[in-house]
Amino acid sequence: MKSYIIFIFLLFPIFSKAQTVCTLESREKLEDFLAKLAEDNYSGKSPNQLNTEIGQWFLETPYVEKTLELPGPEQLVIDLQGVDCTTFVESVVTLTRLKKGGKYTFGDFKKELENLRYRTGKNEGYPSRLHYFSDWIYENEKKRILKDITQEIGGSPYPNTPSFMSENPKFYRQLADPVNLTEIKTTETAIKDRSYFYLPKAEISKLEKNIQSGDLIAITTSMPNLDIVHTGFAIEKNGRIHLLHASSKSMQVEISEKPLADYLAANKSQSGIVVARLISH
Repeated sequence: MKSYIIFIFLLFPIFSKAQTVCTLESREKLEDFLAKLAEDNYSGKSPNQLNTEIGQWFLETPYVEKTLELPGPEQLVIDLQGVDCTTFVESVVTLTRLKKGGKYTFGDFKKELENLRYRTGKNEGYPSRLHYFSDWIYENEKKRILKDITQEIGGSPYPNTPSFMSENPKFYRQLADPVNLTEIKTTETAIKDRSYFYLPKAEISKLEKNIQSGDLIAITTSMPNLDIVHTGFAIEKNGRIHLLHASSKSMQVEISEKPLADYLAANKSQSGIVVARLISH
């Protein structure tokens, strides 16, 4: 009977009163990571060094999209068994920040992830999630979690006018609710009113010397109704900057075979990058 109960938990998510969902398998993987993080050999490392090392713990983790899109009220999803490019970045940054704060419990992870993923640091429903990654960077800069360094390392103005979600509500079940749709439109308007910068992909080769391993990389697009189409971490390899990311092509977390500049050159819709760096406390 006991083994049967464990099997059931492995198949189905665990829900808590705090609107959190996490499978037993993800919980066990997270507890292993937290125990590893508590070891002394990770003490004294910078946030960028931690991003680089922790990010590589996820290598070969399957790429799975839409893990956050559950029916019903918005829930804080913790899934380390399958990640997309954004949930990979969020999981790594959360673990890095826990190490810098000396906190290693499941509850600490849950609180920090919620702070990172939602506008006010609290899950206040579907529109409170930071759906557009340029908005994710902006809001987490306001929380003093990171700094958008794109302009200072040579960036050019980036015309950022995302409207994809409000124009395509059919792709988002939660936008059938007119209240949610209205709030998403309000967010899109706020993003349009800000100033953004990017490194055009033709300039990355000459400017990549200003990028450090562990920096957050957000890939911009030439499509006018989207802002960011992919994200990951910079990682130096043989003197060049590559991308540590959850790849929808290889369907797993990997380090790009090509340097970042060449990786972008091969994709016409990818126009450049935004670079952010975690703040040391």
